[in-house]
Amino acid sequence: MEIRCTKCATRYPSDTRAWVCEKCSGLLELFGIPSFDASKIDSNNSSLWRYRAMLPLPDKATPVSMGEGWTPLIPVRYSGRSILCKLDFLNPTGSFKDRGTTVIVSAVQAFGVRHVVEDSSGNAAASLAGYAAYSGLRATIYAPAHASPMKLAQIEVYGAELCKIQGVREKSAEAAQSAVRQEGAYYASHYYNPFFVSGMQTTAWEIWEQLRRAPDVIVMPAGQGTNLVGMYRGFEQLARGGYIEKLPRFIAAQSAMVAPLALAYAQGATEPVPVEPYNTIAEGIANSAPVHGLELLRIVRKTNGAAIAATEDEIRSARLKLAQAGIFVEPTSATAMAVLEKCLEDIAPDETVVVSLTGNGLKTPL
Repeated sequence: MEIRCTKCATRYPSDTRAWVCEKCSGLLELFGIPSFDASKIDSNNSSLWRYRAMLPLPDKATPVSMGEGWTPLIPVRYSGRSILCKLDFLNPTGSFKDRGTTVIVSAVQAFGVRHVVEDSSGNAAASLAGYAAYSGLRATIYAPAHASPMKLAQIEVYGAELCKIQGVREKSAEAAQSAVRQEGAYYASHYYNPFFVSGMQTTAWEIWEQLRRAPDVIVMPAGQGTNLVGMYRGFEQLARGGYIEKLPRFIAAQSAMVAPLALAYAQGATEPVPVEPYNTIAEGIANSAPVHGLELLRIVRKTNGAAIAATEDEIRSARLKLAQAGIFVEPTSATAMAVLEKCLEDIAPDETVVVSLTGNGLKTPL
């Protein structure tokens, strides 16, 4: 197993401190990782580590787990249609981010890292803070000062050092990267680090196990893109292994306030459309320049999916509507439900739809 640049193929050791290629600034990916093999699933394990044989870790690494993954997939009646909701907000720290964090923390523990740094609007930071506390790592978190006070409180209660950064989401990333360069800490970025993306594949494998097949359509929030990219790669592995016949259609949901993917899709562009960084109630996807933007657009087009935006009012309405169906999520998750309503007429009644619900409603005030 090694890390390579996706642009120039420069190779790096798996414990590299680089988060992009030092030669061309390309994204880094893991190579030489295991393929999916259903015969190697540990059915006695009720966490995502049932897929331990398929997850990339350094030799002799021990998984750092709090029981993340294997979240419920439940039927929900919504807008007159029966859909399935993947309740990833029921992970240990209240968001889907625990899927990637458990893999990162397991890897850095094996590397001998003692200090990790992250920037996030809240969920990824809270996840890393929680797993750092559990495993005895020091964590420094850079987060927007305007982020949900519940998320900021969650980061602090875990004992992480919290640095509140004024301004739009991108300012936190700049501050974190500057600190990493100066201090030599490990940048446990949820959108750059390839170990994190690998953990996201497990959602696809769980859905496949729970359904015994692939769904026809998947709707999910999309910011930097790790969740959608990871889930797509998971289903791609299933297709490559002959476990499914075709890939689901992926629909990326965005806030109309920050919609570089939805705008690009509407315009037929292959790259995210440059947008101004604004604040939105869907703070978890308020990314004006998605790191995985090119791949996200390629995925939605390859699978005959779409990238669609919802307004603030549509997101608020969807959140309340879903809550009245018994499921309480944060606005970022509700964005997927708001977008689903916009495209239901294009989904046949007999098609199976899965909506990824990523963050707990208790993290964000009404």
